[in-house]
Amino acid sequence: MSDAEQMMPSRWQDESEGLLRVVERIALILNEAGIPRMPARVLAYMLADDADRYSAAALADGVRVSPAAISGAVRYLTATRMVVKEREPGRRAEFYRVCEGDVCGMIVAAWIPVLKQWESVVESAAVELGANGGGHRLAEATEFIAFLRGETEGMLGRWVEYRRDPG
Repeated sequence: MSDAEQMMPSRWQDESEGLLRVVERIALILNEAGIPRMPARVLAYMLADDADRYSAAALADGVRVSPAAISGAVRYLTATRMVVKEREPGRRAEFYRVCEGDVCGMIVAAWIPVLKQWESVVESAAVELGANGGGHRLAEATEFIAFLRGETEGMLGRWVEYRRDPG
């Protein structure tokens, strides 16, 4: 335990530990859904904590990891548009915030490139094996993944319409 943690009131420590337990549970689900482990932890922290924006140092402290781990995580999260990077005029520090609006939709949208990659890899494996061996099963898997990708894209479109007019 760091000196700073030893000086914190025990209630704050309990709240901090509770927050981290929640973060880890959410991060596990995000990771299983295809988001790499560290970006999943950082995004889960940003969703579960109550700040509007975070410096890299605040994220490292909150998730209890090194600043280097945060650097890679926020690079992934900004590339997938789940997190936005901002700067204040006259300051060198960068700040990060969760994109406004439909965070869950963005998380599901991040699956689409993964599904496309799976589809491509499985399809090329099916072609390589042909009808022999597992080629026919891989061809069926390719069809399923293509169906799943199409349905996911369609669902996201319907979700956008629903958000515009939920009634």
